[in-house]
Amino acid sequence: MLLLSEHEQTITSIMELLGFMLCSLLFLLAIHCLSLFRRRTLPPGPYGLPLVGNLFQIGPKPHESLAKLAKKHGPLMTIRLGSVTSVVASSPAMAREILQKNDEACSGRPIPDAVTALDEYNHAVLWMPAGAEWRIIRRALNTYLTHPQKLDTLRGLRHTAVEELIQHVKEASQREEAVDIGKLAFTTALNQMSNTCVSENVADFTSKEIRGFQNAVKTLMEVDGKFNIADIFPWLKPLDPQRIRSKAEAAYSWLDAVSDDFIRRRLKRRQSKMPRYGDLLDSLLDFSQENEAEFNCKHIKILLVDLFLAGTETSSNTTEWAMTELLLNPSIMAKLRQEVSDNVGAKGKIEESEILELPYLQAVVKETMRLHLSVPFLVPHKTETSVTLKGYAVPPNTQILVNAWAIARDAEHWENPMHFMPERFLKSEVDFKGQHFSFLPFGSGRRMCPGIPLAQRVVSLMIASLVYHFDWKLPHSTNELDMNDIFGITLLRATPLLAVPMNFREGITGRTM
Repeated sequence: MLLLSEHEQTITSIMELLGFMLCSLLFLLAIHCLSLFRRRTLPPGPYGLPLVGNLFQIGPKPHESLAKLAKKHGPLMTIRLGSVTSVVASSPAMAREILQKNDEACSGRPIPDAVTALDEYNHAVLWMPAGAEWRIIRRALNTYLTHPQKLDTLRGLRHTAVEELIQHVKEASQREEAVDIGKLAFTTALNQMSNTCVSENVADFTSKEIRGFQNAVKTLMEVDGKFNIADIFPWLKPLDPQRIRSKAEAAYSWLDAVSDDFIRRRLKRRQSKMPRYGDLLDSLLDFSQENEAEFNCKHIKILLVDLFLAGTETSSNTTEWAMTELLLNPSIMAKLRQEVSDNVGAKGKIEESEILELPYLQAVVKETMRLHLSVPFLVPHKTETSVTLKGYAVPPNTQILVNAWAIARDAEHWENPMHFMPERFLKSEVDFKGQHFSFLPFGSGRRMCPGIPLAQRVVSLMIASLVYHFDWKLPHSTNELDMNDIFGITLLRATPLLAVPMNFREGITGRTM
């Protein structure tokens, strides 16, 4: 056998390396040329680098950086992150084009790698295709959770949770102690949701359980919306290089186990012929018996996980931002308190059904949702078929991003958009039901959030109760409020809002059923 000399082996290794590098370069060049050719049919956008595309132009706050790029490249533009091409809408007209005129063609969902950590994520209503399975789950939600009659039936549970909040804050006010508004709002929203779903509180304001729920929810809201290199280079998914999927898996597993326990205990109770609660879980189990082939316990478990996620973080986040703005604008808080006080009057209690009709309170809620949009991008869409958007041919499986944050701050549609001005909604017909494309806190079209009626009631009741029962001030050590946010699926305050409650006013929230 002939053996190559060490010198010859070195030359051979170098030639193999050069050959590999040349092939890799040609491959990347081919991808880049294909990308350029494809972009001829897509909306204009910033040019990017080979392989990484526009990655270095995005940064840690993509809602802000994409808003700036849209001013240069237009309200419908194309960006490329690695192997993922996205079309970004940044104006009401472009949002209407996608969410209304081409709703069906743009109704798909790209699945982030972090979401695959959820067991049977393909049965989650947020991520599944808008087909028959999706429609039956939406029907169950509309019938048993968000229908006005069902909401009225369960409003006593929401009042009870807010009464517990007020009692806890009263005790803090007697000690002249600052409270964490976001944590209190989260606990209250969580107990409102858990009582609606399973007729029990899952935590109190000092329990370890609340830390478990809060850690799980906040982890998922952060990692599910976080930049993940595995999403733009799919061949890296098995490696999970940023450990995002593993973090999501731990949080999902925690919520999955809790939801599974609720179902297991309820089934055992039903088998024992014990009295029904008549809550959402009872209704869903009845519905599953009637539609066993299409809707079963795995759907219920995943749905409970989704509701604990969607029904807590966004409501508590909006409440915390609202209280932040009210602390910064004492005259607005005083005007709101007067409106609620006039409504309470001699009856001495806050009624959920009545506060939904208070114009200034609802203006405060809307303005908070506009200026501090909980979900800066609507949950990403994906084209199911080829679609033409404003003359541009967009192929199937293209990610669609609607920058609702940019739209809500567009000076062409909003006067002084950076200022907190609830008055802008007093004589306006603009609402959050998806028909006014300059204001999309819940999205629009078939994929819009189904929980609007519940969210409006939960947030309105918490804000009205906190403002009516207490005066508020910032702690002595706080000279100014940090208004920075952290990007994820939701925009969280970078630092918790601490405030001192004072001058407790008597009055109760109504328990009228």
